Amino acid sequence: MAAAQGRLSDGAGGMDDAKEGDRNAGEAAPLPFRAAVDALRSARLRPQIEIEPTRAPQRLAPFAYALEAAVVDGEEDLADGRLVLLHDPAGHDAWQGSFRLVTLVRAELEPEMAADPLLPDVCWSWLTGALQARGLSYGEASGTVTRASSHYFGGMSERPAASQIEIRASWTPREGLGGVPDTASHLASWCDLLAQIAGLPPAGPGDASIVTLPQRRGPQSR
Repeated sequence: MAAAQGRLSDGAGGMDDAKEGDRNAGEAAPLPFRAAVDALRSARLRPQIEIEPTRAPQRLAPFAYALEAAVVDGEEDLADGRLVLLHDPAGHDAWQGSFRLVTLVRAELEPEMAADPLLPDVCWSWLTGALQARGLSYGEASGTVTRASSHYFGGMSERPAASQIEIRASWTPREGLGGVPDTASHLASWCDLLAQIAGLPPAGPGDASIVTLPQRRGPQSR
């Protein structure tokens, strides 16, 4: 699998996006949210994953913080994604909590792999398996797995057909002491998902219940 063409960021640039996130996580934010964001910022991740703050959505919750990441091999992107932390101090009925994690992960794959009828179920198991492998407690998980194919004609007919897999999901991390979820571990699990969809080997002993598809496509240029 390889990353979808184009980066996910819709902001004006990395520095501006980071400042936007800093304002949202500043001194006016509740202490549990600030602690959750600090844990995201200090998390140690595997070296193949490049991660940086990006513009957070402003209308989904009173407080939000977002990260954008890519799985990189040299100059090649293998997969990319975005993780958003939402916080509503008053709680949210649909979340069954005051925090919510929202993600988009995507990669390209061979058309014959996209035709596998088990692919959506396998991709969803990558997400839930990554959380379970780290012993994380969560609830109200929901999402979609989308596969799409592009075929080129006319002046673009020399380009090979391309297929993409995209996982959109959200879940409620269970809160610990002080009402703060273990966001660092949730970020690590999310990075495990990114690595898996990119076709990288596990960083350590994995959960045997997680099903892995073989990597059939080499990396593509950014």
